[in-house]
Amino acid sequence: MSMKKKANLCWCAFVVFLIATVIMWFVVDAQEIEYEEVEVRVLDAVTTQVRNRSTGTHTDFYEVTVAYNGEEYKLENVYNTYQYPQGATVTAYLANNGRLFANLEGVSSTTPLATVYFVCLFGSFGLLFVAAVYSGKAKQERMESK
Repeated sequence: MSMKKKANLCWCAFVVFLIATVIMWFVVDAQEIEYEEVEVRVLDAVTTQVRNRSTGTHTDFYEVTVAYNGEEYKLENVYNTYQYPQGATVTAYLANNGRLFANLEGVSSTTPLATVYFVCLFGSFGLLFVAAVYSGKAKQERMESK
């Protein structure tokens, strides 16, 4: 198969994935997510700071452990620890898959439809890159054949 055909095929696949990404964004946005708003007790909240030696910057990672119905859970999608003092009772969102989230965005981003959306999104970026590379190679082949 020639580079030009590969490039054209990749561009077509990119357009299909891009359209699927846009459609899936609307589908995910309109989906009815099933969750239960629950009260949990904070057992522990830890901020871990990781330093990048080459740039000198640091990144914070937050780990909050909570108790709900006599079981311990890692609270997911946490953006800080100051909202979770030890012993406090806070609102969390229990998803159908049994995971506890700090906010509704965490619940909605872990649904099967959201997973399909992210596959389409990253597939679009990947295909855009591959199509651009193949287009460049096809142009290079044309220039060499002249």
